[in-house]
Amino acid sequence: MRDNKEYLGGLLSAFLSEKGLTLSPEEAAALFEKPADSKMGDLALPCFRLAKMLRAAPPVIAAGLAEKFKGAEGIKKAEAVNGYLNFFFDAANSMAIVQYILDHPSFGSSDEGKGKVICLDFSSPNIAKRFHLGHLGTTVIGNSLRNIFRFMGYETVAINYLGDWGTQFGKLIYAYLHWSSKEAVEQKGIDELARIYVKFSEEAEKDDGLNQEARNAFHRLEEGDPEYLEIWKYFKEISLREYQKTYSLLGITFDSYNGESFYTDKMPAAVEEMREKNLLELDDGASVVRLDEEKMPPCLILKRDGSTLYPTRDIAAALWRKKEYNFDKCIYVTSAGQSLHFAQWFKVLEKMGYAWAKDGLVHVPYGTMSVNGEKLASRTGNVVLLDDLLAEAVRKCEKVIDEKHADLQDRHEVAEAVGVGAVVFNALANSRIKDSDFVWEEALSFEGNSGPYVQYTYARTSSLLRKAGDRCGLNEEYKPNEEETLLSNKLAEFPETVRRAMKDYEPSLISRYLLAVCALYNQFYHNCRILNAEEEAREYRLRLSAATRTVIGNGLDLLGIRRTEEI
Repeated sequence: MRDNKEYLGGLLSAFLSEKGLTLSPEEAAALFEKPADSKMGDLALPCFRLAKMLRAAPPVIAAGLAEKFKGAEGIKKAEAVNGYLNFFFDAANSMAIVQYILDHPSFGSSDEGKGKVICLDFSSPNIAKRFHLGHLGTTVIGNSLRNIFRFMGYETVAINYLGDWGTQFGKLIYAYLHWSSKEAVEQKGIDELARIYVKFSEEAEKDDGLNQEARNAFHRLEEGDPEYLEIWKYFKEISLREYQKTYSLLGITFDSYNGESFYTDKMPAAVEEMREKNLLELDDGASVVRLDEEKMPPCLILKRDGSTLYPTRDIAAALWRKKEYNFDKCIYVTSAGQSLHFAQWFKVLEKMGYAWAKDGLVHVPYGTMSVNGEKLASRTGNVVLLDDLLAEAVRKCEKVIDEKHADLQDRHEVAEAVGVGAVVFNALANSRIKDSDFVWEEALSFEGNSGPYVQYTYARTSSLLRKAGDRCGLNEEYKPNEEETLLSNKLAEFPETVRRAMKDYEPSLISRYLLAVCALYNQFYHNCRILNAEEEAREYRLRLSAATRTVIGNGLDLLGIRRTEEI
């Protein structure tokens, strides 16, 4: 399939060359953009960007180039409008797009990442605690990015950097030994661990000596006490067992569960390297790396008592991962509130002499999430557990399906796919850096800008194609109408959309694109006869529906949302 931007870029580059001006085909192609209103053309060239080069007013440039492009292969019309040059492609272009998609089921994918490795650090809950809605962003954004990079040919390593070390485990071990049992934990799981952790906090307020007992317990754990290690491993096992249920529901897997504890014995070498390179300075007894030139606060590496901190662990982890995976990029998906933390220790690695840290380490921040306008806050008890949210979404979808399609087979599986998909899509629907609000009515709507709407459209194309049965041959002389052309041209944008989503680490570009495709397809579906259309129109419209199904399906896969053959 011809890339129209590349095609027009090549023509523009050649036209400018005739005037003795140099602009590479790639640079020229980058000037073309998609008009906001499809009625203004399939592609547009803002001539303002050429004004300085050609020393002429944009409207004059647009009018002159319109004459140059007139008659070029595949271009039905090149129209100059207020300094823009708008291009309309002919019907053959639309038919070629559809055929290309049908011939390439993985349409939108690429092998540009072949031979390159991307590590993605995401989800990373603290063990012995339940998943809550605050974990949703890192989990689904990270998974979508992994899908996108893999789709573009990269080898990916999904890392769940568990919070499985620290003084809180001294508190948990003490509480477990005094107020719980293995039987209680087996019966109640993480809820029991949460209960005894809260109890410890309550008792420690009455008796401050318990905090020292907790520090002693963690010290024994650090020293490798067999009993305490066994308890800690048990806590981790119980936690992962619970988390796996959620990951399974979301369709997410990981290649590594190496948490904070894995890097405990690797931190001393990293600290010593910083010391040898004269980066560490004492500041009120603590060891820091100054970042004054970068206009950032010092990066704290060791506390006054010599204990390590998060930057110490993250630096040691990055060094180990680079050696283990030889990644081209290591991407960290965490809340925007941690942006300074990542900027600091990324810079420390650069100061240590690791050039790969500058472009090879990437922090992907995201905003906060609220539910029905209420912000989440664990201290006030306003916490929405992710499992509860997913279960409620599935239950609500089952109710809708019972009302509309009581005879649907596999109703629970469909409700699960749609309910979970609604939650995921809602989290990926807007720019990740923006704060978002989960509203039930909007998230579960089958008609609005939602996951169920996209899944329903996919199911609609599947149902139509099942009903079509045998199909007749395509008449190559068929001329697609305006609605068919708009849809096929939108489908052609999928590869570029995926590439931009990868470059910007922004899955919402795919979400919004899918909504646009669905809107165009449903408009086409309602306004154009398909199964009972005349023979040549019927075949093309079925092909167009099949191509739409391919694109929507691939997009859902990239977002981490299950396809639905029926709703």
